[in-house]
Amino acid sequence: MRKYFLLPVILMILSLHKDSYGFDITGLQPTPPYGVFSTFSAESLPKGKVAFSTDAEILIEPDFYRFFFKTAYGITDAVEFNMTIPYIHKWADSVDGFEDIALGLKHRFFDEGKYGLSIAYILNASIPSGRDEFSTDGRFGGGLIVSKRVGPVKGHINFFYEEPGKGSLDEEIILGAGLDFAAAHNVKILAELYSKKSHDSKEFDSLEGRVGYRIKTTDLIYTTLGAGFDLKNRGPEYRIMFSVTFLLPSEKKTIKRVYEEE
Repeated sequence: MRKYFLLPVILMILSLHKDSYGFDITGLQPTPPYGVFSTFSAESLPKGKVAFSTDAEILIEPDFYRFFFKTAYGITDAVEFNMTIPYIHKWADSVDGFEDIALGLKHRFFDEGKYGLSIAYILNASIPSGRDEFSTDGRFGGGLIVSKRVGPVKGHINFFYEEPGKGSLDEEIILGAGLDFAAAHNVKILAELYSKKSHDSKEFDSLEGRVGYRIKTTDLIYTTLGAGFDLKNRGPEYRIMFSVTFLLPSEKKTIKRVYEEE
């Protein structure tokens, strides 16, 4: 039964939203490999480890580029600090600028064990640092993350609620469901459904399907490539995603030597 714990959320996502259009605001994003694309995992960096990620997106209809700098730091084995800095370039009208910088604190308070789930929460806020076109004058909110491993597959469910800084805007609600499948020792296949009630809508107005893969290039580097497809007539219609993540410090491997007595 636990194999299908994503099904109720997926059905709920499919039934909630209506057609709409609006600008895609980023908000806090997971730093690979502890997430799918925008869906967080309850797993977090070990204490003292830090991750840096440089990301790029090409978005179609509306057409623009988005670049990210993301970082995460393991405060303890169960508490993680996250930061996302997005930058936008719209090539049609040559408009450039930063979105609001997003900060978050993730705490895993329940570990999976043999039969249970991993559960974490996030408290997040955004600094109003962006251009008016790309900003909500900051925001604050929180989210709940549930993760489960079944063999080579990990499933994740996210629920986020955020209040924008501009009083004229509506609250934002996000539902995400993601899977990562260990297809090989260093390769994971990724799939995600991501739905949002944006700050300029009264209803769930977007649903996007995303697929891709992540390669553990070295012990320190992860490379992720993916594509997103709009499923309910809200921009962007398509997106291509690429990221490279560095994890530091490297783990020291202990070399065991076996001596034979003569």
